[in-house]
Formats: sequence, structure tokens, C-alpha cells
Amino acid sequence: MKILIVNNTRIPAPKYGGTERVIWWLGKELNRLGHQVTYLVAPGSACPFAKVLIYDDTVDINQQVPDDIDVVHFHFQVAGFTKKPYLINVHDNPGYGHQLNKNSVFVSANHAARHGSSIFVHHGLDPDDYPKPDLTIKRTHAHFLAKAAWRVKNVKGAIDIATASSNKLIVLGGTRLNLKMGIRFTPNLNVRFKGMVDNDQKSVVLNASKALLFPVLWNEPFGLAIIESLYFGCPVLGTPYGSLPELVTPEVGLLSNSKQTLTTGLKAADEFNNQLCHDYAVANFTVQLMTQRYLELYEQVINGKNLNNTAPTLLEAAPKYLPWNN
Repeated sequence: MKILIVNNTRIPAPKYGGTERVIWWLGKELNRLGHQVTYLVAPGSACPFAKVLIYDDTVDINQQVPDDIDVVHFHFQVAGFTKKPYLINVHDNPGYGHQLNKNSVFVSANHAARHGSSIFVHHGLDPDDYPKPDLTIKRTHAHFLAKAAWRVKNVKGAIDIATASSNKLIVLGGTRLNLKMGIRFTPNLNVRFKGMVDNDQKSVVLNASKALLFPVLWNEPFGLAIIESLYFGCPVLGTPYGSLPELVTPEVGLLSNSKQTLTTGLKAADEFNNQLCHDYAVANFTVQLMTQRYLELYEQVINGKNLNNTAPTLLEAAPKYLPWNN
């Protein structure tokens, strides 16, 4: 099968870039299975296992898709595409009233259901992109892994949990002084900020972490940080919003919108089994599983079937920030 993967950003992602890493892993696995993969992506991209074409947002998308492609996999919203069978991944939370394409694919069951759909594919990571976890290593801190500048990610809540439980916290994806969304300074010296890190740096932090603190204040579509952390044996302590209840079972984490409950959970983090967390991630969230599911969907659209009977749309508007209680 000749598959075109389209995104309007650059690959590979050297540091932060959830979507970029997902499409890299997907293309790599498709190539391993014998499919011919081409990327249509932003300038500056390069790939050793697939052909790379440069996406131009000023040119009609139909003109940019090669004639010999069998199916197109978009990773951003596109309108007016008619040249080939296609599907469109939804990675974010579109606003209320926004009508999506009938061939939309979501990234969790909750993400799909909130838009009146049942079509979703969980992300899967590629273990080859990470050092092998040492599940016997001493766990010395908790970690936060997300864009800390986004208030919905609630780095403040993570800092409060770590401080109240007398644990050190390492923040991956943020800085102590943040000027991007007003002046925000974190004086708490119990917290270390490492900014945007690459996979090797991130892996060192996760492998020695007691838990991922993920107290998001929105309906998280998926959360790549969750499966990365589980892969390194870290339980997940977060809020019960969006995809988290389907990704985080009681055996591998604790979900609550109460800071006190999560603080108590972090104090008892060593009661979770690190090997079980790792095994759970490998059993449920690998690139192999993700790719097989997408291949099934490719076959459906190639055969002329719409993935959704009606255009998905958000069924109920959510508040800007979901509850976070002391």
C-alpha cells in the first residue's frame, strides 16, 4: 500500500512534539511491514525510511498529493480534499459547534464519544526510541511532563502535590520564569525545571521517578506522557478527565480531582508495582497495535466507506477549566 502521511509541522521532533513522534513511529512501522510511506510535512523535515515532500499551505492540497498514493492520512483539519481516499486524525479538542469531517479519527474512546463518534485509535510508542528501563533503580522524585505554560496542564497543581507530600518534582516542558502567558515565576526550590528535553534526557528522569503527576484541568484527548511514564515503570497520579479513566487503571495509578487525595497517593507511590506499570504499557500502547488499527481504517476508506455516519461535533461544551479541589 502507498500511504501519504500529512502534517503541517517538521519531522522528526528533536524535543517536544507528540504528534510528530506519533507520525514518525507510525510511518516507521508501516515501512517495516512493507508499505511505501511518504510524508508531506513542513520545510526542514528529513526521514531515512520514507520519502519526504514539503507541504505548502498556500497551494491546493489536491495538487500536493502524488497521483500514485492509495490513501492519505491527515493529522490536521483540511477541507476540500477529494483526490484520494483519506482519513483525518483529530489530536486536539475542537471548539463547540465545529463540525468535523466524516472520516475523522479520534485518539481515545472518550475523545470520540464527546464528539458523537466511536472511531478512535490509541497512540502507541516505539520502544526502540527509548533506552531500556531499569525497573530496579531507586526512585527519587516525581515528574511533570507537559507544556507547563498551558494552564489546563496544571503544573501548579503538580507542584502543590509534590510539596505537600515532601517530594522533589522535576518539571519537563517548562521553565521557572515563564513570560509566554504573562509573568509567572515559581520560587519553590523543591522543584527543578528542565525545559524542553530530548528522549534521552527525558528517559533518565522518568526511569528514576516515583510517579507522573498529571492533574489536567481539561478533557485530555490522550496524553502521550501517560504511556511514556508507564513504560518507565511510573504510576500515574492525575485527574479523572478525558482519556485518563480509560488509560489509567487502579493497578497503575490513581485518579482524583482532589489535591489531598493525590498527595496521599504520592506518599504511597512505592506501593505501585513498577514492573506491572511497564508491562501494562507494553501490552496496550505500542506502535504495532496502533499501526494495525490504522491499517484497518485505511482499508475501510479505500473501499469507499465513511468512518462516521454523520459529521462528528462536540456534543456538550465544557468549561474552560474543570474542577480542582483542595
